[in-house]
Amino acid sequence: MQDKKRSAPRVRQARSAPPGELRIVGGEWRGRRLRLASGSAIRPTPDRVRETLFNWLQHVIRGARCLDLFAGSGALGIEALSRGAREVTFVEQDARAARDIRSALAEFGGTEPRVQVADALAFLRGATSPFDVVFLDPPFASGLLASACAQLEARAWLADGAFIYLEAASREGAPTLPGGWQMRKAKRTGEVGYYLAERRRHNGGPAP
Repeated sequence: MQDKKRSAPRVRQARSAPPGELRIVGGEWRGRRLRLASGSAIRPTPDRVRETLFNWLQHVIRGARCLDLFAGSGALGIEALSRGAREVTFVEQDARAARDIRSALAEFGGTEPRVQVADALAFLRGATSPFDVVFLDPPFASGLLASACAQLEARAWLADGAFIYLEAASREGAPTLPGGWQMRKAKRTGEVGYYLAERRRHNGGPAP
């Protein structure tokens, strides 16, 4: 009797969102889509990068207070809420993009959105409130990353042991960190270099 050839098992691949949309990759809203405004110059953090980032943060994101400083599409902050963050403040200077973030949160049934239409550095010069996790993804080649890091540290925006996500063009290499920050993770995917830093606790020890 002739043996039947077994066909190779089919591997399910994650579907990417179509052009003009982003997919939430994990948590309560996994699979939900964020729509990008037509003609928008926003450069969203890719799905694969967000998945890696939130694997890095999986032990700290639940219950965290987060700041999405250069929010753009809001993908990083919304991903954090999907995975159990207590609250996220979104700061975006483009009023249309900020409106889209509010609309997405209303559609998903999230908490009252904390979306501020403001220049990121101007926001950091305002009244401070410490955050546990901060997302920094400014426009590439804008020169804003170093200034944002310096103000976060100097103006006490970071809780003890806070984590800071930094994204930049991979060709620029790893960003220079303020004193008291330690680089915990670093990776490159295509043209994107992305990093996770931790602010040392006052007692000098790392976060648990």
